[in-house]
Amino acid sequence: MGHAPFQLPTSRGNFRVAVDGDVTAPALILSNSLGTTLEMWTPQVAEFAKHCRVIRYDTRGHGGSPVTPGPYRFDDLGQDVLALLDALDVEQAAFCGISMGGHTGLWLGIHAAARLSALVVCNSAARIGTQPAWQERAAMVRAGGAAGMRSLADSAPGRWFSAGFIQQRPDVVQGVQEGLAQISPEGYAACCEALATSDLRADLGLITTPTLLLAGAVDPVTTVADAQAMQAGIARAQLAVLSASHLSNLEAPDDFAQTVQSFIGHA
Repeated sequence: MGHAPFQLPTSRGNFRVAVDGDVTAPALILSNSLGTTLEMWTPQVAEFAKHCRVIRYDTRGHGGSPVTPGPYRFDDLGQDVLALLDALDVEQAAFCGISMGGHTGLWLGIHAAARLSALVVCNSAARIGTQPAWQERAAMVRAGGAAGMRSLADSAPGRWFSAGFIQQRPDVVQGVQEGLAQISPEGYAACCEALATSDLRADLGLITTPTLLLAGAVDPVTTVADAQAMQAGIARAQLAVLSASHLSNLEAPDDFAQTVQSFIGHA
């Protein structure tokens, strides 16, 4: 399960953080997907903490981190990571993010390469979805409030998991749905607006950090083709494809942990 989360004061507000592993080990920061919290990384904590100082956090707008009025930008979400590292006195860390968290990683690779020892971008893309679709979703959850979040949670499994996994592990699926239903509507909407406006495709060539792109073979949201497109834009980037859908660290937890750990251990 890992250590209990705590509130970490930073220059950008108090963030909900959990830290595991030897304080002297190389740092690894984990960034959650849209609509989840740092608990999404529970299946990987024990394995990662054998080798790393593992830092998990709730992204702005989520869980116990600041829910400031939107819209957000990835400049905001990236600067939040740098503030977290500063508050923990971490000069450089490996970064692993999934979906929205992966996109935050791309921003860091472009704008703050000196702070990264390795970059793992999972189930993500340099441009995720379309601006109208994200703006429509933001408006829906703002208008619907808690009921809107519950409706979103009801429809989430097909976007997040393969049909087989939904049948085999309803406990995992329902747990993530419940988590999504509890997310602040404003925080969720503001992150949707960040996704609506961010397109990093033209800047991928600026990334020089050793990079692993991890895709789910049956991910309908951020596809293998999206990962291949990023690989074409990032020099020497590696690509791994897991037998999973969008939340690959939950659907293929052991393969995910081994793939990521192997990469950052050799980066």
